[in-house]
Amino acid sequence: MSVIYVLWLRQLKRYFRSRSRVIGSIGQPLMFLLALGFGFGPMYQKAGGGSYIQFLAPGIIAMGILFSAVFSGMEIIWDRQFGFLKETLVAPVSRIYIILGRILGGATVALIQGVMVFVICLIVGFRVENIVMVPVALVFMFLIAVLCAAIGTAIASVLDDVQGFQLIMNFLIMPLFFFSNALFPLDGLPKGLRLVIHLNPLSYGIDGLRGVLTHGFRFGLGLDFLVLGMVTAILVAIGSYLFSLVQI
Repeated sequence: MSVIYVLWLRQLKRYFRSRSRVIGSIGQPLMFLLALGFGFGPMYQKAGGGSYIQFLAPGIIAMGILFSAVFSGMEIIWDRQFGFLKETLVAPVSRIYIILGRILGGATVALIQGVMVFVICLIVGFRVENIVMVPVALVFMFLIAVLCAAIGTAIASVLDDVQGFQLIMNFLIMPLFFFSNALFPLDGLPKGLRLVIHLNPLSYGIDGLRGVLTHGFRFGLGLDFLVLGMVTAILVAIGSYLFSLVQI
């Protein structure tokens, strides 16, 4: 179990040593929050939807987590190129512990960024309707982080090229975010698009966040936890299996 702690701590140290990474990680969510929140806010309100910031903020929090967690898998490729991965794999420990340490480390970093985005949302005007449910929101944020970190780890385990990883991740995470309920409600959407959103596991994480923070559940707390938890467990298992096939 100590190897899990060591790898977890190593990723945290990498994150906090890079000030540019800390600042840059919140740049894109902040841009979306300000541009969309205040740009589309008046139209959303005129359409009878209320405050768009209240609707949008949980999706932007998930966005901050998503990008950070998925790209944490890139560190596997870097470590492979610079030899650290080889040193880790030859250690007399199970690869399951190694991959769990990496996933938990990436998820923790993403959770920290999600909390930072959450604080920014509060400054901009987002209001939590039930402060008691904030710990539940943190659980949803962590599950989203683990889910996305597992995706990044699984992809990085079968690639050895940073540019290829970035292309695949951009092709994957943009649809994952935009074809969710992060930016728009499901009411009135075409059936095909609604089906895609229902099949997207990120939709359930965002719905859980939105529900516990603003009482705006679409699917329900139980279903959100069930789907997000099951898909996360499956992706962690897939990522662990693919990492076990990595050649030294």
